[in-house]
Amino acid sequence: MASHRKSRPSGTRVAGIRTPALATAALTSVALLSQSANAAPEADGKPSLEEVEKKVDDLYRQAESATDKYNAGKEKTAKQRKRVDTLLDDVAQRTEKLNEAREKLGSFAAAQYRTGTAAPDTATFLLAETPQDYFDQSQLMDRMTGRQKVAVDDYVTQQSATMKKRQEATESLRTLTESQSDLKTAKATVQRKLADARDLLSRLTAEEKTRLAAIEKEKREEAARKAAELAREQAAQEKARQEAARRQESGTPSPGTASGSTSTAPADSSYATKADKALAFARAQIGKPYVWGAVGPGSYDCSGLTQAAWKAAGVTLPRTTYDQVDAGTTVSLADAQPGDLVFFYDDITHVGIYIGNGMMIHAPKPGTYVREESVYYDGESAIHSVVRPA
Repeated sequence: MASHRKSRPSGTRVAGIRTPALATAALTSVALLSQSANAAPEADGKPSLEEVEKKVDDLYRQAESATDKYNAGKEKTAKQRKRVDTLLDDVAQRTEKLNEAREKLGSFAAAQYRTGTAAPDTATFLLAETPQDYFDQSQLMDRMTGRQKVAVDDYVTQQSATMKKRQEATESLRTLTESQSDLKTAKATVQRKLADARDLLSRLTAEEKTRLAAIEKEKREEAARKAAELAREQAAQEKARQEAARRQESGTPSPGTASGSTSTAPADSSYATKADKALAFARAQIGKPYVWGAVGPGSYDCSGLTQAAWKAAGVTLPRTTYDQVDAGTTVSLADAQPGDLVFFYDDITHVGIYIGNGMMIHAPKPGTYVREESVYYDGESAIHSVVRPA
């Protein structure tokens, strides 16, 4: 992730969501190591299948983190380039005005030369290195006519403003060059991590790939089971809300809130309307490839998809995951509503858009496509927090 990411201590809780104290990849590896048939290290020193899987997961996570840094840098560079263009346009306009002022002074000098009167005055000014050099010659200023003084004042003003803008443009160009260099470094980091992951996977034998596919299938089945549990929990919670609302309308005393409950009110109708638009957009992107740094329309990375989905609903989200996590109200997972953003991992390097019933739409990682998947796709501990963006 970018160096300016907000630090979040491990083991804390964010609005009812436990921030995982261990990296998800490590937890996955521990779970998989319990499968003795696959966990034993290779006799020839070759990494075990679980070690390869963990390394690949780590590389993808690192690539996603570098992608967020790249995205932030790309956005910053675009703003800097726009500022540089504006400054250069301003410098060009001011230089034109300065030239006009200089020509006006030159016309005074030419006229004075032809008449033989006070020729040194304006000529001396034009030859001076700075406007101040000329103003220090008070005896010449005393002989200037009113029109000459106006012309000199205009020249001095234009020269000062032009020099100031040139300095600003030079500094902005320097900053832009540095940002472009950082952007190039971030891009290279992403490409290197992805290449390393592909290289590791390419070394697997056909049998290992089959075993790895079986492990992934087990993970998906467990994720689906957890999603079903969440769906039942949310359905029960919604039923309780409706019952409470019915009692309130009828004046029947409420039996009270269950002990330990921290549920919040459901999203209002205006949010639901916006969320429907965001989800309709997200569903239309299913099947499009994950491409790091992409914001559509043909491909997306994770935050590019959520940003585009909510933009379709008229809501502007920041570009990166670690900025999007602060762009709304944090709610508990049990209170997640369709349209909410679900963030993953301690360093907040992944995000999906919740669709209900424990499921989300997200752009998972390189080599995959936008798809519907359980929010538990990488284990319960991977879930960082849930944010309602509008």
